[in-house]
Amino acid sequence: MTVGDIFDPSIPAEDKWLYRTANKLHINTRQPIVRNQLLFKSGEPYVQRVVQESERILRSNDYMYDAWIRPVAYDGKTVDLEVRTRDTWTLNPGINFSRQGGANSSSVELEERNLLGNGQRLSFGWSNDVDRTSLDFAFFDPHFHSTWTRLGVVYSDADDGSTKALRIDRPFYALDTRRAGGGYLFDSIRNEPRYAYGHKVGEYQQDEQFAELYGGWSRGWTDGWVRRWTAGATYSRKQYADVAGSPLGGPLPADMELAYPWLGFDLVEDIYEERTNQDQIERTEDVLLGLRAGGRIGYAADALGSDRNAMMLSAHAQNGWDYGRERSLFVTTAATARVEDDGLRNAVLSAEARFYARTSDNTKFFATVNGAVTEALDANQQLLLGGEEGLRGYPLRYQAGTSRALLTLEQRYYTGWYPFRLFHVAGAAFFDMGRTWGTDVTGATSDGLLKDVGVGLRLGSSRSAFGNVVHIDLAFPLDGGDDIDSVQFVVETKVRF
Repeated sequence: MTVGDIFDPSIPAEDKWLYRTANKLHINTRQPIVRNQLLFKSGEPYVQRVVQESERILRSNDYMYDAWIRPVAYDGKTVDLEVRTRDTWTLNPGINFSRQGGANSSSVELEERNLLGNGQRLSFGWSNDVDRTSLDFAFFDPHFHSTWTRLGVVYSDADDGSTKALRIDRPFYALDTRRAGGGYLFDSIRNEPRYAYGHKVGEYQQDEQFAELYGGWSRGWTDGWVRRWTAGATYSRKQYADVAGSPLGGPLPADMELAYPWLGFDLVEDIYEERTNQDQIERTEDVLLGLRAGGRIGYAADALGSDRNAMMLSAHAQNGWDYGRERSLFVTTAATARVEDDGLRNAVLSAEARFYARTSDNTKFFATVNGAVTEALDANQQLLLGGEEGLRGYPLRYQAGTSRALLTLEQRYYTGWYPFRLFHVAGAAFFDMGRTWGTDVTGATSDGLLKDVGVGLRLGSSRSAFGNVVHIDLAFPLDGGDDIDSVQFVVETKVRF
């Protein structure tokens, strides 16, 4: 087993004092942390799909840039495997800044995503965004006591309230996992803003408590398919109040208390493929081409402590298809709703399609369309569309309504430029078009179809665990009123190109 440094001194371009210093300052992932994530052990039969899934699990850690497991010897009976990984820089001390939809976000923090090489995440700091200023602390251990149990703790003290959360569970960490279970606790009080036409028009205080326990079982991988059953119990309470000196911007949401048992089912088709330059830049990506679908049904009753009787429903599905040479389509859908005595409440149906087509050795065409429709939304919910949702030429949370649609067309260019051995550089020219329909809880109505065009720079980080792709965009709105800037400058970090 070899855990590689951030920079490889065997490459002449990386054999420099700055890179060697970075390697010395960084604590590499400990070999037992890597070994504990392998789904096979010495002496067990060799199964290729298990080896491939182990690679995917290792690559899913943001503190690893890549992972390889390769046969290096075979004597007719025994296969020798070599496990190689490469670390990323995981310490983030300093100042962060992003700009999106005309609004700035900033933070001063100290974050470590591979604490002492143990794969644990620890962060604390100060952050400021369009909604609030807060002091934050978070700790997450995905392998508590060298097991597959996850432990997470979050605490935030903001200028409008506080948030506390605790998670401890053992998930379905692999396709052949037979048991899962755990719990989650959340307690928060904060002010929730309401937006219309890119401006804050009101706010209310939301006091929320949430608790959930669950258990799951599965027969594991069977002929390329995995079926999982889960059962659990959920308690959710939300209470609302006015914020002194601030308008509501709409009706005060009604208090709600729900307690219900539920049953869930998930289906996964084991079809994965390794790709490069799909949603990342020059990085190995594990793309699911098979079907993944599932749902959950529960029933909240006053006899269990709820303030109403309601059927609790949720469902999701995604699938992918290849069309000829390097053309792919991926479709995702999701739905949630309550069914009460008088019909559907807080129902949301959303869908997205993403299409990729390589147009040359260095270019790729990308298109995505997504939308959502709702029915009887709770008064604490807004369906928004603006810079934050992908309409890059317009302010943050610009449109609101009861349904929305957004189309994005993008031509991507991969330069092959790798400055300072830190970032892979790419560019994009894009067109966004979207709109909302219906009347929002604030009374706002749609401005109709909005369009923008723009160009952007993409920096794919190959050394850092903090954000995979940095976006720097100039977007030009083609519609809208005089209150919209003629140019939107957008800087943000995303997990996709």
